[in-house]
Amino acid sequence: MVVGVELLRAANQLDLDAARANGLEPAMLDRLTLSDKAIATMVEGLRQIVALADPIGEISNMKFRPTGIQVGQMRVPLGVIGIIYEARPNVTVDAAGLCIKSGNATILRGGSEAINCNRALAKLVKEGLAGAGLPPDAVQVIDTTDRAAVGALITMPQYVDVIVPRGGKGLIARLMEESTVPMIKHLDGICHVYIDDKADFEKALPIAFNAKCHRYGTCNTMETLLVARSVAAQILPKLAALYLSEKVELRADPEALAILAGYPHLTPVAEADWQTEYLAPILAVKVVAGIDEAMDHISAYSSKHTEAIVTEDYSAAMRFLREVDSASVMVNASTRFADGFEYGLGAEIGISNDKLHARGPVGLEGLTSLKYIVFGHGEVRQ
Repeated sequence: MVVGVELLRAANQLDLDAARANGLEPAMLDRLTLSDKAIATMVEGLRQIVALADPIGEISNMKFRPTGIQVGQMRVPLGVIGIIYEARPNVTVDAAGLCIKSGNATILRGGSEAINCNRALAKLVKEGLAGAGLPPDAVQVIDTTDRAAVGALITMPQYVDVIVPRGGKGLIARLMEESTVPMIKHLDGICHVYIDDKADFEKALPIAFNAKCHRYGTCNTMETLLVARSVAAQILPKLAALYLSEKVELRADPEALAILAGYPHLTPVAEADWQTEYLAPILAVKVVAGIDEAMDHISAYSSKHTEAIVTEDYSAAMRFLREVDSASVMVNASTRFADGFEYGLGAEIGISNDKLHARGPVGLEGLTSLKYIVFGHGEVRQ
């Protein structure tokens, strides 16, 4: 284990040195870094996956039909899963663990920024598979940075059953246009926190700060803050003081601008800001009349990833849960919890804001399908 960790650290340092030399943005460097905490999280994620029940072969919904046959469903693997991702070496481990546990084989194509780290992880994964008596080729890491490899992988439906892209909007838009293999995907993460007029400020302040400032380069980071008009003058200056400690730029609508006058990193919001996943210390801020306007704004601009309401009003909370159409909807919690590890899935292979097959963090069940099974006793159809 110690040798493996040292191998990873050395490989990750090579990638980080190259990334800095190439002028990569801080958000990308954050994704690329394998800190001791990140390595420990990968290990804990694998342990959680091991502890989860094996979904394959599980039979459910068995019922007898009037004809005498018994009909149910069995959970089965999807097959070969191609995973394309940028800069996040932890995905290599999460994906390998989830795919093997769910009975799938996987082909992994990481970003060129993490090539050294992914090679080191691939070596460790193959050693683990061989030690467990499993085919080492059940997890394959594409050992090239040539972009043509992506084009080949996404147009091979005879060999690949599903593509899971994890990366920036540009990558996923390209795959949506070119892929001939079905995909489980999300395009971007434009996440909202709405502070209701019945919010408890002792909850709202840490939630709104954490949702933005815990990490900037993740898809579950808040990009737009909505605040009820009746509490905006009270809570926005308190939040601004917190954001100032992290030098967060606030792009505010006219009402928020007036309340926050004097804040050093303040600019008027533009229409494009409501539609932008910043992945940076930038936050769009809007004062709304109440929950109706908040949900209307979310409906218009959300990427259907994660939204949160902060409120002590049970009816408002339940209405928000019912009516907001996103993959994860939260009450009195940071959007940063929208994560397979935090949801107890062990890890995730990605987050889907599609509505079909899988939605939200994609864990073991998201990498399986159901087929119908029938038990008979010699029955024939009349």
